Amino acid sequence: MAGRMLRWGLGALVASALAAPSAWGAAAAPRHGGVLNAMHREDPPSLSIHEESTISTNWPMMSCYNNLVLFNPLRGQESAATIIGELATAWRWQDGGRSLAFTLRRGVRWHDGQPFTSKDVKYTFDLVREAPGIGARLRLNPRKQWYAQVQAIDAPDPYTVVFRLKRPQPSFLLLLASGYSPIYPAHIPPAELRTRCVGTGPFKLKEYRPGELIEMVRNPDYFVKDRPYLDGIRFIIIKERGTRIAALQAGRLDVIMPQEGTKTAAEQLKKAVPSMVIFQTSQNINDNILVNFKRPPFTDARVRRAMSLAIDRRGYIQAVRQGGAVPGASMLPRPWGVWGLPASELATLPGTGDPARQRAEARQLLSEAGFGPGHPLRVVVSTRAIALYVDMATYVIDQLKQIGVDATLEQVESAQWFAKLTRGDYELGANLTGIGVDDPDANFYENYVCGSPRNYSQYCNPEVDRMIDAQSQMPDPVQRTRLVAEIQKRLEIDGARPILAWDIDYYAMWPYVHNLVPHQSVYSYARFQEVWIDR
Repeated sequence: MAGRMLRWGLGALVASALAAPSAWGAAAAPRHGGVLNAMHREDPPSLSIHEESTISTNWPMMSCYNNLVLFNPLRGQESAATIIGELATAWRWQDGGRSLAFTLRRGVRWHDGQPFTSKDVKYTFDLVREAPGIGARLRLNPRKQWYAQVQAIDAPDPYTVVFRLKRPQPSFLLLLASGYSPIYPAHIPPAELRTRCVGTGPFKLKEYRPGELIEMVRNPDYFVKDRPYLDGIRFIIIKERGTRIAALQAGRLDVIMPQEGTKTAAEQLKKAVPSMVIFQTSQNINDNILVNFKRPPFTDARVRRAMSLAIDRRGYIQAVRQGGAVPGASMLPRPWGVWGLPASELATLPGTGDPARQRAEARQLLSEAGFGPGHPLRVVVSTRAIALYVDMATYVIDQLKQIGVDATLEQVESAQWFAKLTRGDYELGANLTGIGVDDPDANFYENYVCGSPRNYSQYCNPEVDRMIDAQSQMPDPVQRTRLVAEIQKRLEIDGARPILAWDIDYYAMWPYVHNLVPHQSVYSYARFQEVWIDR
């Protein structure tokens, strides 16, 4: 089941089918009107979804745009079976799986009144894949590798677009359904979309006051009849974690922000406000350590392995996440994910064994690499200046000190964080990585293949790249699952991006909010066109 709704006294769990529009009560007729007050934790690095890798951008800006296709907002478990059309009304595979053709919706207009056509679709994905001759460039391009198999994009008429692939890629449609895959207007320079939004979506950007709010207003010309229901959305920026939760509890906010609902906060909210509705689901986000493969002494495999062995994964889940996370490798664990390793295979990986023995092995490896009491390894652990990131980094520093590593903390503002990682300007990073879609292609090509902009560790293993290409083409899901498991084990053994845990989201909202259904990935359910309130 994709998610569970908590109706605790203090802990009793009641399963809920997230496919239901009003999962916590009898279905009621939707009402128009009202403004939703939504939590936000910070100023986003920019407003450009294609240039960012954080829910801080997707959460407010998804409502401004549309995709060709999207995972059904009212279905919590994302899969090929839950994909619905948005700007596309139909699609079909051709040429033995090497071409994907879309028929586009007619009569759609951008927020500035310009007509939407196939030219915009071609422009968007030529921009992201950095096609020859495109001219415009994204400042950061974290998902360029998602579209590495696109050979050409044809727009034979205003309402037809065809993606021509170099070879079959069965998961390609899932990549297009991610909240990270909006269509951009061809007539607006991409640099402008960092500070404004011109989309086709259900809401328009009314105002952005840094440090205060991002306000969206209903698009009266939206192409879906009678949508959206809301008059607007206010994403209220509150930087201090306790103050955010207090605002939700007091009714100043109607809904929490994805990724901000910890187990402890959920328990406190439910105790204070018994009517609060809380969903337990995954985030499709993992906590991980970035080890800079290009910076000595982390060029030494012994040092990298020592770092991974030193960090007790089970201890991390209890100490930092208060039990609100699950162990895993590089793919989302079950029951929310399809590709996660079983527990028996996870138990063989670094950081999952007896902590005392693993710390002893880590000290031995550091000694062999020339480090010890008389010559300690000194490192800086960098992380984002967000409370949950700092909690993680603090634990990592404590674990490293137990093997004799002199580690210190560096906090980095979000506006600088992703550029800093892309430059390789760090030693160790305490990081969270969100996967836009629960599919190996979305994860492996973005985060692990040689040369990917978001391969922040700069890990490069041509043999692993060949395995990644092989699984991407496999039509047999059983064979593909086996190979994906081998890739995951190899990545952990190599220390490509050691995974500490996969986070659970305790998504909270007041009971008068309807049709806001948390998904097992936080990045794809903030369109808000179906959401309504009856307070």
